[in-house]
Amino acid sequence: MKSREVQLISRPDGMPSRDDFKIVETETGDPRSGEVVIRNLFMSVDPYMRGRMRDGKSYVPPFQIGKTMDGGAVGQVVVSESEDLSEGDYVLSSFGWREAFCCAGDRVKPLGELEAPPSAYLGVMGMPGMTAYTGLLGVVSLREGETVFVSGAAGAVGSAAGQIAKIKGCRVIGCAGSAAKVAYLKDDLGFDYAFDYHDGDLRGHLREGAFEGLDVYFDNVGGVLLQAAISSMREFGRIALCGAISMYNASEPTPGPTNLPRAIGLGLSIRGFLVSHYGDMQEDFMRDMSSWLASGRLTYRETVMEGIESSPDALIGLFTGANTGKMVVRLSEV
Repeated sequence: MKSREVQLISRPDGMPSRDDFKIVETETGDPRSGEVVIRNLFMSVDPYMRGRMRDGKSYVPPFQIGKTMDGGAVGQVVVSESEDLSEGDYVLSSFGWREAFCCAGDRVKPLGELEAPPSAYLGVMGMPGMTAYTGLLGVVSLREGETVFVSGAAGAVGSAAGQIAKIKGCRVIGCAGSAAKVAYLKDDLGFDYAFDYHDGDLRGHLREGAFEGLDVYFDNVGGVLLQAAISSMREFGRIALCGAISMYNASEPTPGPTNLPRAIGLGLSIRGFLVSHYGDMQEDFMRDMSSWLASGRLTYRETVMEGIESSPDALIGLFTGANTGKMVVRLSEV
């Protein structure tokens, strides 16, 4: 089966460009015993992938120059030589950035009967949704009645985190990068207060939105927003460090918050985490998220780019504000 794949051909300094990528044509080959051929329907594009473009040690290996990139994808089995998978089965895999592939059947995860559109398993029903869930309910042990601030709140993780906090009976403040996204947070997702982080004094917005201070900060951005949140925390507040997208394209080391000593006197808990740290919450997450989606208590948006050739633009778009909700690339029709 013919496929097209995206390779990294140079490591960017600062913002990536299309010149850092190359699209190549390949053949999947025929499956041997125990193998399957998968046609990808959607691939995930996530901020953490920018870090993988650097040649440095991290929690996930870097992309290799001249090699096909990888990441989350949802697809369908088109040919099966596996006893556990049949043609037409939907599967989740880490073989994104390609239209089709052949692999051992145990390297993909069957999705069974879908409870949501396939692309949702890369977003609200997948890693981003579970990141929001575990960050709030695992990392900071969210409690009813608390005041929660979510940065990057119109993105895949942030929009889920804010809605989960509302479901749990909290007051929720969010920030995003445009007036349209702020309106989305307030009018569609029910945030109690939202603001454009480009507009005015960050601490002033947090004082207005959280007049008694913050109990919880869910940080997707880092930088000046983390500093503003620390200045607005109540005693014994908790901060979940999920991402630092404001720093991912920095060419030079970025200074940390200058007010970090406040955490000492306030007794703050500041904890970084990965979704993989909370694998034992997977069953609870799937049960709760399925229920919230079915009842309409939680909704989601996707920004869908079309075709493998658009995937570099999709990744770049994460850092220029092109997405509301989850960024995905449609590789073939369902």
